Amino acid sequence: MINVSKGWNEKQKNLGIFLPNQKTFIKGINLLLEMHSLLHDKKVYKISSETFYDNLWENMKEETCKIISNKKTSILWNIWHITRIEDIISNILIGNKETIFNKEIQTKLGIKVKDTGNAMVYSEIETFNKNVNIKELKEYRIKVGKLTQKIIMALEFSDMKRKVEKEQLEKIKQNGGVTDDPKSIWLLDFWGKKNILGLIMMPITRHQIVHLNDCFKIKQKYNK
Repeated sequence: MINVSKGWNEKQKNLGIFLPNQKTFIKGINLLLEMHSLLHDKKVYKISSETFYDNLWENMKEETCKIISNKKTSILWNIWHITRIEDIISNILIGNKETIFNKEIQTKLGIKVKDTGNAMVYSEIETFNKNVNIKELKEYRIKVGKLTQKIIMALEFSDMKRKVEKEQLEKIKQNGGVTDDPKSIWLLDFWGKKNILGLIMMPITRHQIVHLNDCFKIKQKYNK
């Protein structure tokens, strides 16, 4: 079982030291790429070794993905949640472009939800688990990971202190990334207070490993 280990925590700590220092910035970017690769399918970085994400899906039963845990989340919900957030943060707030998620991808996924899922209740997660096309969800995550990789590689030291702009936050609403529900709309305020370095630290890295860790706990409990 994968946990948010001391090894990951040390990397997270070093990331916060390297990236804001011009002398160690490139070292920080390389570390960020290494960490990001572990959160995605090995196809994203075209590597041969298994990643944390690959290990999660190994010998996974389909019914296990759909089980709603005592935290009232499922593996499929967690994967959607972190992927949709990465898509929003990487593309709109860091890359200042459109998200990958669009009507075509939504149709392929077979779901009605557009937002990150923060405000979804039990019955909505049940419906999501039933309807989502798992293969297409995996493909969406691969596409998001590949584009984030390109965005990371294009970052410059001067970007680290760049602030989020109101227009970018408004684009998230227009894109459907958040809803007006208090459990969802608060994200705009949270993200809006961060610079690019802050967004890299959370949610691009730590947020994802925490949710993957939750996925492993669900898998260990129910995948028998």
